[in-house]
Amino acid sequence: MKKLRSILIIAFFIMQQSVWACPVCDRHQPKILRGVVHGSGPDSQFDYWIIGVVALIVLATLFFSVKWLIRPMEKERTHIKRMIINEVDV
Repeated sequence: MKKLRSILIIAFFIMQQSVWACPVCDRHQPKILRGVVHGSGPDSQFDYWIIGVVALIVLATLFFSVKWLIRPMEKERTHIKRMIINEVDV
């Protein structure tokens, strides 16, 4: 357990260096993204809309994936999941 904790602490400090933006990228970012991302910033307001829509799609996909993994709600005897789990009732 002690070894795992040491590895996690070291990994945290290594990742911390690579997560934050470098000073050069930091100057070229808009105020809201300053210090967070690398590279050039968004070129227009439309870029923020694209990012927002994609973020909503990802969150909806995550929500429904978890929801249907926890409670799939298929009760038919002929459903394909019955073939996969060898006729075990869920």
